[in-house]
Amino acid sequence: MEYTFRAVTRNPGIIIWRVEKMELVQVPEKSFGNFFEGDCYLLLFTQKLNSSLSYNIHFWIGSESTQDEQGAAAVYTIQLDDFLGSSPVQYREVQHHESDMFKGYFKNGIIYKKGGVASGMRHTETNAYDIERLLHVKGKKRIIAKEVEMSWNSFNTGDVFLLDLGKTIIQWNGPKSNKQERLKGMLLAKDIRDRERGGRAEIRVIEGDAESSSPQNMEVMKNILGERPSNLPDGTPDETVDQEAKGKLTLYCVSDADGQMKVAEIASNPLVQDLLSHDDCFILDQGGSKIFVWKGKKANKAERQAAMSRALDFIKAKNYPMTTNVESVNDGAESALFKQLFQKWTVKDQTQGLGKVNTRGKIAHITQEKFDASLMHSMPDVAAQERMVDNGGGQVEVWRVEDLELAPVDPKGYGYFYGGDCYLILYTYLVNNKKCYLLYIWQGRHATQDELAASAFQAVNLDQKYNDEPVQVRVTMGKEPRHFMAMFKGKMVIFDGGTSRSGSSDPEPPVRLFQVRGSDQSNTKTIEVPALATSLNSNDVFLLKSQTGIYLWCGKGSSGDERAMAKEVSSVVGLGSEKGFEEIVAEGQEPVEFWELLGGKAPYANDKRLQQVVLDHEPRLFECSNKTGRFIVNEVAQFTQDDLSEDDVMLLDTWDQLFLWIGKEANEVERKEAVVTSQEYLRTHPVDRDQDTPIILIKQGFEPPTFTGWFAAWDPSKWSGGKSYEELKKDLGEDLTPIVLQPEESAETEKSFQNFPPDMLVNKQPDELPEGVDPSEKEKHLSDADFASLFGMSKDDFASLPQWKQLKLKKEKGLF
Repeated sequence: MEYTFRAVTRNPGIIIWRVEKMELVQVPEKSFGNFFEGDCYLLLFTQKLNSSLSYNIHFWIGSESTQDEQGAAAVYTIQLDDFLGSSPVQYREVQHHESDMFKGYFKNGIIYKKGGVASGMRHTETNAYDIERLLHVKGKKRIIAKEVEMSWNSFNTGDVFLLDLGKTIIQWNGPKSNKQERLKGMLLAKDIRDRERGGRAEIRVIEGDAESSSPQNMEVMKNILGERPSNLPDGTPDETVDQEAKGKLTLYCVSDADGQMKVAEIASNPLVQDLLSHDDCFILDQGGSKIFVWKGKKANKAERQAAMSRALDFIKAKNYPMTTNVESVNDGAESALFKQLFQKWTVKDQTQGLGKVNTRGKIAHITQEKFDASLMHSMPDVAAQERMVDNGGGQVEVWRVEDLELAPVDPKGYGYFYGGDCYLILYTYLVNNKKCYLLYIWQGRHATQDELAASAFQAVNLDQKYNDEPVQVRVTMGKEPRHFMAMFKGKMVIFDGGTSRSGSSDPEPPVRLFQVRGSDQSNTKTIEVPALATSLNSNDVFLLKSQTGIYLWCGKGSSGDERAMAKEVSSVVGLGSEKGFEEIVAEGQEPVEFWELLGGKAPYANDKRLQQVVLDHEPRLFECSNKTGRFIVNEVAQFTQDDLSEDDVMLLDTWDQLFLWIGKEANEVERKEAVVTSQEYLRTHPVDRDQDTPIILIKQGFEPPTFTGWFAAWDPSKWSGGKSYEELKKDLGEDLTPIVLQPEESAETEKSFQNFPPDMLVNKQPDELPEGVDPSEKEKHLSDADFASLFGMSKDDFASLPQWKQLKLKKEKGLF
């Protein structure tokens, strides 16, 4: 068993296995989110709740998988549960009917692929272009994309479709699809491009209600799919479950004392925790929409291990669909969702009200061994398990994009990243004396569009210099993976804006505040936040740097490891300034000068609940709607700030209060009905919730710290700086150039560009250009003859080049 689950460690994250010939085979990380319909999978999600670990095991059943494979997946689930000390929560997931929790792991969506291991289907290798498929994209918050027949018969007007041709991905948006679906479709297309094609594919977009404005792209679709029918059917609405139905709870006691399973109904809602006896197993039926199994600590092993099959027998007896979602929880390690179905949930040895909770079950001995990164080179299997090529001790080279070229960064400045810059980091490590490369492309939040484009084409240049060997990793500011942090040994600092270029005119602000997150050298990063009291958070450690010294502020919820790492980081943040004082300040013991530096005392995310080590009821985010006349609540699992979309009303339930967040674009009816919506949510909740629970209404862009504190790394500038669907579409830029150019169409597009002689365009600053010339499209104002003599090719040949190559040529010719 230890060999089967050798990839399991104590590190937070996801591991996925596929059942192949009745054996478990680990799925590479780049294929996460892709599931073959003919297969079964096991997924382990590990998260750290302060000092203890919690595990979720999901076994996923493809609609075309065999009974044998389903049986093997169930057996492996029991074995993995046993291996982890019987503490995980288990979920049975059936294709098309996955739980919110499962969908929440795949922010960019899930793709169902035809076939399976039996038909020789492998998980895609990066840079595999030999692909032709049509993906039907459904959903708003957490999307599912299914491979469908390559034909117009698969299309409808209400959804988004991706025609994936390997080197080109065409997104076709149904005229009745909404903005959120289009945005999610585009993020999925970009994810396929970056993860499966190593960034080397073009994305084109066709708006279904304006096909005539994309004639070349429509021509490609016609060549692949045939003539488009004049009428396409409407889309089918996404399946939803009425909140009223979810509120009906029935608890059953399960026993097989005389060798036969007996299920006896013992209570209906409201349910109390005392109904659960440690000696038995129980089934909780949530209105037929979901089944929970609770396994008592003192129930015999056979009974506990048979719990999932008992749930399936129960589903059959009730005539519920076999796709019904099942969640199996252990006594003492219940999920947040399960606990919220009971009126009052207390944990053994817990202080009354809020306080520390006991640890969740025992953890198998093997997982307690501290991961030693120094063994990476001699033990590559450990590297695979950790998803870290090594401990970050290889050779690091850093370049900054400067005037669209690469400028080497002084090694003294390694680990410093500025929000106004883009960087390329080449990481070289040895495997059996052979050099291997990782190429990270780090893009600052405030970098210009030109710099973002330049970082992409400079990465291609560098990639080619190393014979296309480097693995390219695109990193957005604030989303750095663990290995990236490990390269800088915990001393990685992200400055919000500015640049590290020499001769930068921006003086250093007199007061800076940094949030330190992480507990060891492989997972620590320090991010600059606005130097205001409202930026503080009781869960973390902050460094407040002034011209005279540094305060190290320790929130009540921070751990000793986090404080120790912050102390190391303070020496890095203090570099370049006079060595002043360094003072450790505990939350609540701040000197007057501390608040003065932050512009005065102000409320921050210090909700008493944020200070608790483990929450009684974990916060949950919901999308609420009564558009259909029925009250529908959809949970958004694993939520982040990105899940708050501008056209929605979202409900954040922290149990003792409800936050209603109203997006700028939410429709008038939903805005007016918002409070009624939240009252309806309380009324229909499976537990008798206090109808007087405070309801806090929040408008987008005006979020208080009591709200933002529930989101990791809240970005206050997101609403002004976050990109809309239209902006993302514009960013694709030259990707929207045609694949197949028809002569009469290219002539037509040229009409709108007035021609000018080269000497009026080449090497000219924007203010020196003739009126009406867009600085990013100077080449379009050249006549055909001038263009050919300058570039040595026709406009058509130029348009067919990839974007990075076009940019490179324009730069060489003085037209960038």
